[in-house]
Amino acid sequence: QVQLVESGGGLVQAGGSLRLSCAASGRTFSRYTMGWFRQAPGKEREFVAAITWSSGRTYYADSVKGRSTISRDNAKNTVYLEMNSLKPEDTAVYYCAANNGGGYYYGSSYDYWGQGTQVTVSS
Repeated sequence: QVQLVESGGGLVQAGGSLRLSCAASGRTFSRYTMGWFRQAPGKEREFVAAITWSSGRTYYADSVKGRSTISRDNAKNTVYLEMNSLKPEDTAVYYCAANNGGGYYYGSSYDYWGQGTQVTVSS
């Protein structure tokens, strides 16, 4: 069992930056691929970024590539999403998720989810 708690969301002006954190409980955190997803009002949840447990390989959605960095600290059981050059279209609830199987892109691949943290980008 893994419990995930996100933090770091808030209101920021366009062009600004935020660093989201996801603290995980569970002794096997290091064995999970960790992902970030987001859901804007009236839209479906979408993949943002992921980092594998084994090699630390990272994956990004095209919409955030070059502006965001996902990282993890297994010693702290924490995964981070740093977002720069934020745009109003980045406004959404951001969710952290843990996956102990294959794949990284689809939400259905993930076994555990956090409660989400709101990110609002004003123009």
